[in-house]
Amino acid sequence: MIKLQVIHGPNLNLLGLREPAIYGNQTLADIEQTLVAEAEMLAATLSCFQSNSEGALVDCIQATFGQKDGILINPGAYTHTSVAIRDAIAAVGIPTVEVHLSNIHQREAFRHHSYIAAVAVGQICGFGADSYRLGLQALVRHLKGC
Repeated sequence: MIKLQVIHGPNLNLLGLREPAIYGNQTLADIEQTLVAEAEMLAATLSCFQSNSEGALVDCIQATFGQKDGILINPGAYTHTSVAIRDAIAAVGIPTVEVHLSNIHQREAFRHHSYIAAVAVGQICGFGADSYRLGLQALVRHLKGC
C-alpha cells in the first residue's frame, strides 16, 4: 500500500468561505473526503495536515522521511516565498506533487514563481478542487512507475 502525506498551507482552512470566485465553494473537509475515496481506489492511504504556520509545514514534511512514499502539497502563499519549505522537500527526497486550486500563472505577477516547482515531480494548477484529485492520481502513477 502506497503511503501519502497531503499538506495544505495557509488559509486553506477557510476554503468554501474565502474568495469563492477564485477558490471555489468546496471546503477543505470536502476536498479531503474526495481524496480519501480516490486514494482507496488507487490502493493508497493518506494522512492530511493543514497549518497556517511555515514551521509546522516544514515539521510535517520532515516527519515524512522514512514514513511516507509521496507528498501532495498545496503550499498556498508559501509557494512564492518559502525557501524553507522548498529545502525541506529537497532534504527528505520524497516524490512531491505541487497543486493549486487557481492557475497561479494567470494571477498576479508575484504568484507566477514557485519555489516548490524545482523540487517537485510536477505541478497541477487551475482546476479548482480537481487539482488535488489530479495531483493524487499523478503522484500515485509516478510512484508506481506508470
